[in-house]
Amino acid sequence: MEKTEIEKTKQNYTVSAKIFHWGFVILFAYGISKQVDNINQLEDLALLKFEITFALLFILFLVARFVYMKRTQKSSLPPNTPRAQKFLAKAVHYGMYVGMITIAVSGLIIGCLYWLGLKSGILIETIISWHEFSVSSVYWLVGLHLIGAIYHRFKNDGVWESMMPTFKRGK
Repeated sequence: MEKTEIEKTKQNYTVSAKIFHWGFVILFAYGISKQVDNINQLEDLALLKFEITFALLFILFLVARFVYMKRTQKSSLPPNTPRAQKFLAKAVHYGMYVGMITIAVSGLIIGCLYWLGLKSGILIETIISWHEFSVSSVYWLVGLHLIGAIYHRFKNDGVWESMMPTFKRGK
């Protein structure tokens, strides 16, 4: 039986890649759910230490994920994907990495400044603005990523199935 063009070019990600992807989704969702609502909450030293530890672990996991994906995985986009679409996919992915690293780094700087007693002023307000901009940017990029995933689900070109552990299209 002859394979279809989609089956010939379909790139499935490894189990490790899927664990990195979905594990990171869970980690990011957790980070959002327990976020600090008011900087004065950092008066609680246990919370401040937790936030710093979480940010460091977040960065470590993000860097490990990036290195793993870059060294071992290839895009699941079919070869006939338009160049502009490939560029947009890459820009969104890299943008999410940059945005997430800046969320964690700016959060670390806020925590350290707060710990050093710099609880107000232009410096910490600037870093907070940077942090908030990074969070908003990542929300938009994740939204674009989801739109792209749903687009590929309906296009039925194998991209959705390459990373999605469930909700696969029937053959």
